[in-house]
Amino acid sequence: MKRFAAALGACLAVAAPAHADEFITVLTGGTSGVYYPLGVALNGIYSKAIPSAKVTVQATKASVENLNLLQAGRGEIAFTLGDSLSDAWKGNEEAGFKSKLGKLRNVAGIYPNYIQIVATKESGIKTLADLKGKSVSVGAPKSGTELNARAIFGAAGLSYKDFAKTEYLPFAESVDLMKNRQLDATLISAGLGVAAVKDLSTSQDITVVAVPVDIVQKVGDPAYVAETVPANTYTGQTEAVPTAAVRNFLVTHSGVPDAAVYAMTKAMYENLDQLTAAHVAAKQIKLDADAVASPVPLHPGAEKFYKEKGLLK
Repeated sequence: MKRFAAALGACLAVAAPAHADEFITVLTGGTSGVYYPLGVALNGIYSKAIPSAKVTVQATKASVENLNLLQAGRGEIAFTLGDSLSDAWKGNEEAGFKSKLGKLRNVAGIYPNYIQIVATKESGIKTLADLKGKSVSVGAPKSGTELNARAIFGAAGLSYKDFAKTEYLPFAESVDLMKNRQLDATLISAGLGVAAVKDLSTSQDITVVAVPVDIVQKVGDPAYVAETVPANTYTGQTEAVPTAAVRNFLVTHSGVPDAAVYAMTKAMYENLDQLTAAHVAAKQIKLDADAVASPVPLHPGAEKFYKEKGLLK
């Protein structure tokens, strides 16, 4: 990292040739979600903006794994859900963190993840209560999605024991089972227009199950806010559906040099069009107060950028 810091300091002033001993690993999520295509876009952005670095994208189990990898120094920047980030900072063992992950540092608050509970029309599921006695996928074990599932279902008075069968699967695998009529519903925590749900909605009729405002409030976590899945987000979904949302973050760790984080932060905001081209969820990334508000401290490199833009004094 010392070599990385020196090289990055130079490349901020002038372009420099790439060297094989400087790395930026972007930790994302499953390939059928939103984190991964955005991570691929960041790969392209960083590769051009920081030519001295070798940039790679790593598919992961998303939030919880990403944060643990960052703490261990096995990545330089990662996507995560806000509630997972808060749990990591507190060292919530039930959420997948054996101790406080004190090295985590915020880079940017980005777009919200929408809790999208999707059921096959033929399952007859129309409300949260209808999930009782049905087969439901809740996301990969201890993933950010699965933590969201526990929170939302718990607030609705449901537990996994209420389901006929509980599957712990990533988005694509859940959708495959639904297509084959082996699964009634899945909870997906992602940006709007997630590819897996789009795929499902074009192959069969679906129902996007509402999460009423009172259920969102019962979660009791400020990371959860009431939102709406707009009408026609998915094929056949002709009405807006109330749900919950949780903000996503880009996070790094304290061992990444200030120059590196400054360069990554600046490059992202200067190339938001490339992120939006990768996934529509990126349209909601703004250079505003949400970018700097976080459960963990802001990295000094990111802080420098935000001060230049007038968001911080």
